[in-house]
Amino acid sequence: MVARDHAREAEIEPGAIWRIRIVFIVFIAIAVSVVWITNYYLTERFTENTRNRAEVRVALYSGNLLSELQRNSVVPLLLARDPTLIGALTSGDFSQSTPRLISYRDEIGAAEIILVDRDGRTVATTDRDALGRQLRSEAYVVEALRSNDTVFTTSRHESGRIDFNYSRKVEISGDTIGVIIVTVDLAKFEAAWSGFSDAVMVTNSEGEIILSTESRWRGLSEEEALSARSAPTAIQRAVEVTADWAALPVDAFLRADAVLRQEALIGFQGWRMTSFTTYASVRERVNAVIALEIMVFSILLAGAFYVVSRRAQTRSVVYQRESAELRQLNVALQREIAERKKAERNLEVAEQTLQQSSKLAILGEMSASVSHELNQPLAAMKTYLAGAKLLLHRKRPDEALSSFQRIDDLIERMGAITRQLKSYARKGGDAFEPIDVRASVSSALEMMEPQLKRGGIEIKRTLPRDPVMVMADRIRFEQVLINLLRNAVDATSKVDDPTIEILVTVGDEALIAVSDNGVGIDDLKALFEPFYTTKAPGDGVGLGLAISSGIVDDLGGRLIARNRRAGGAVFEVSLPLYTEDTKAAE
Repeated sequence: MVARDHAREAEIEPGAIWRIRIVFIVFIAIAVSVVWITNYYLTERFTENTRNRAEVRVALYSGNLLSELQRNSVVPLLLARDPTLIGALTSGDFSQSTPRLISYRDEIGAAEIILVDRDGRTVATTDRDALGRQLRSEAYVVEALRSNDTVFTTSRHESGRIDFNYSRKVEISGDTIGVIIVTVDLAKFEAAWSGFSDAVMVTNSEGEIILSTESRWRGLSEEEALSARSAPTAIQRAVEVTADWAALPVDAFLRADAVLRQEALIGFQGWRMTSFTTYASVRERVNAVIALEIMVFSILLAGAFYVVSRRAQTRSVVYQRESAELRQLNVALQREIAERKKAERNLEVAEQTLQQSSKLAILGEMSASVSHELNQPLAAMKTYLAGAKLLLHRKRPDEALSSFQRIDDLIERMGAITRQLKSYARKGGDAFEPIDVRASVSSALEMMEPQLKRGGIEIKRTLPRDPVMVMADRIRFEQVLINLLRNAVDATSKVDDPTIEILVTVGDEALIAVSDNGVGIDDLKALFEPFYTTKAPGDGVGLGLAISSGIVDDLGGRLIARNRRAGGAVFEVSLPLYTEDTKAAE
């Protein structure tokens, strides 16, 4: 019954998932459509309002500028008829002229007022530092002297600032006695225009920018100013906070930027005023409405997710029931795994037994070769016994004793052969215990001491200060060391200064290296095969290294051999260290 319910759920679930996906896609499509339509209509509406306000501002800016120019145009005429200034020019006493000009400047709001005499020397000015300056060659002085009316001129400073000057000559009885110059303060309009989000410029009749909210625009044409990229301009700053919207009208774009351009004729010497208005306010207002719509759609989407999550929570109860069944299956599976591991361990024991049986079978095959090795000493013993018998008959007992000694040596050799065979056939692991490698090395050296002294061999041993503990059969491990030392003794028998070095190091494993300066090893591949030997006949049967390799394998280590570059051979025995983790595992 449960299986049928799961199958039914598995059939229904894919269809439900697709329905949820379709509903989600439709919801997103509706949300995008509503936001796009809202953006389109609100942008169009707010753009029109922005355009109307920009037109009003341009008209106001141009009217204020024209009013200021007209107001200051009559000031030179009034000052040229001022009796105090005329008297100062005729008498040459200008002590009261500068204070009077300063009072006029403060009253009319001019930028600067200058009085020059007929020679063009500054005799009175609102800027006391400019007194005595020669202005005869300046355009506003030259033009005033040539005209009988008030003239308007512009002058450019090295800093790029432009002065707007009204000038008129001062006459008495038809004679010119000086010139009065009034500099109109138009910079205050630039500061006022900069307070809005507009970028404003005023061009003269030649198209040169003479007033601008962006100082780098002065002296350039409109095209040059808009293409300048050396520093952020006012128009570029407006563009940075404005997006390019497809909904904006065509005339709202300047150089592909969402900026409104307005132009008005000032009515003064062909001057024109141009303003660039950004649509930042439009974007902000539209974005506010769009943000509200997005928030509503987000709430609806969150509600849908909540419903889906509740459904998922209901399904989780079913999944928990299924997980409980899976846990039961897992317990049964673990039980089966434990039984399989037990069977594998039994199989490993059987394999070890089989390996031991194979080793014994190999010993049977070796018996033919061993019998040959034993027949040789037996035949020699028979010969020595016959010789000893003959010597005793001839009353020569001393020589007979020598034959008996040789027979004893042969018996010892036969015993060594049988002991090696017994050791090779022995199954390891019966007497394992933690042992110190340093003690085993010392014990092996003590047993080999007579042979080492007889051969005049120098022993170099390097042992760690701390114990080097391994899990091994002490007797068999010392047998390996003795076999390696005996091979080293035989290898150095023909060397002038025989040396054997024993090095014990500790890393991830315990490493025991026995090296000599003998003749080295010719065939490293066949070195550990039974009955392989490089010794002369009668000196060995080739079982020592085969037995040693088998013992090291039983101990869980490895025995390798290599030749030294300087001559001789090195045998290395590596064994696992006996640690606290090993003790806990046991």
